[in-house]
Amino acid sequence: GALSRRLACGDAEGRLETLFGRVRAIQGKSGRFDMLLCVGNFFGAASETEWAEYRTGAKKAPIPTYVLGANDQETVSYFPDISGCELAENITYLGRRGLYSGASGLQIAYLSGTESQDEPAPAYSFSAKDVAELKTSLLSTPNFKGVDILLTSPWPRDVGTFANSAGEIDTKKCGSKLVSDLAASLKPRYHFAGLEKAYYERLPYRNHTVLQETPQHVSRFIALADVGNASKKKYLYAFSIVPMSLMDPAELVKQPQDVTENPYRKSRKEAQKTKAPPCAEEEPARQFFFDLNRHQGKKRPSDGKETGNSQPKQAKKPPQPTGPCWFCLASPEVEKHLVVSIGTHCYLALAKGGLVPDHVLILPVGHYQSVVDLSSEVVEEVTKYKSALKDFFRSKGKRYVLFERNYRSQHLQLQVIPVPLEHCTPEDIQESFIAQAQEQEIELLEIPEHSDITQV
Repeated sequence: GALSRRLACGDAEGRLETLFGRVRAIQGKSGRFDMLLCVGNFFGAASETEWAEYRTGAKKAPIPTYVLGANDQETVSYFPDISGCELAENITYLGRRGLYSGASGLQIAYLSGTESQDEPAPAYSFSAKDVAELKTSLLSTPNFKGVDILLTSPWPRDVGTFANSAGEIDTKKCGSKLVSDLAASLKPRYHFAGLEKAYYERLPYRNHTVLQETPQHVSRFIALADVGNASKKKYLYAFSIVPMSLMDPAELVKQPQDVTENPYRKSRKEAQKTKAPPCAEEEPARQFFFDLNRHQGKKRPSDGKETGNSQPKQAKKPPQPTGPCWFCLASPEVEKHLVVSIGTHCYLALAKGGLVPDHVLILPVGHYQSVVDLSSEVVEEVTKYKSALKDFFRSKGKRYVLFERNYRSQHLQLQVIPVPLEHCTPEDIQESFIAQAQEQEIELLEIPEHSDITQV
């Protein structure tokens, strides 16, 4: 059938008896696998004696085994032909870089070696040029959607962004930026790497921007430890995969529950930023929307009848509070000493339990529950308050994060929280919102730029 069963392993470092012994045991227990894919150092300092038996054919690998090239000068001599070759029966060196298409239609992209800044790169390394050429050759194929598997020895830099922890490994310092760039472009369904002597299975991440691009398949990054390591970290990973080309498109793009934001989007944005710093005024606003009703299993009313939206917005009388309201200016409950400024339709007040001393609220004078209920005059005045606050905070070296807290409250409150300009870029803020939301298992939807929440 189309389903193929694969094994992937981390650095073998020449411990072939241990590796193949383990593979035989797994096949004995759970049936045959089609191939073994090895990342990291296949050979090590002590390879000579064990390797001689396989090279001469005295011993044979129990499964077709595909390996990446050298990561250091010492092991270069094991790979006689840099463009790939059979090293022994059932053991094949894939080559410096390229695409291997199996008989099943499975597409495996690979890049051997470690990252080098030098051109030409040493025999055990790849350069920016190698990565660019590999990307170009694959992306130019018609209807390119991604590859099934990507094999690299180094981890991609920043792979831990938006994700579960990688344990001891600091993903901001570890690995290769070129590999991240390659992974971002090739969109592998599985990406395996080694070299760090650690096992890390990252939560799956998405390859599209939510609400702005059509959904695409998710990617799973899996780093494997070294074969036979003393601390029993996982070095062999079994998985079943149907080639992308044979899958039903709807099935392929299914998003698992634990999918995260793409870890490489941020570093790409930063790379673009360094080219031309945008002037402070043109900061894009990021809007997120979290719909409580969806989580409570209710459907949103699809026709205007149930919400009373059928009359034009203007004609709407603000509803009356059902009980005492802390925020109605007319109400005795309002704490007048916190009020900073009063306009025609809105007022500004200090937060009673502010997150920071200059945390302020923008509130409508009338009793409205949410931004989507406001009449156009109120919206216009809210906008004026927002831009006045933006200028004011900027003069103090800050920018603000604004959110509407609309949860068990009857009166709209726009929370305005200033943060230091230099330490909190919009990307940092977005990242912390996404990270927190994931921790609380809340799904955030990003609303495309320049769109209005009432359309959502």
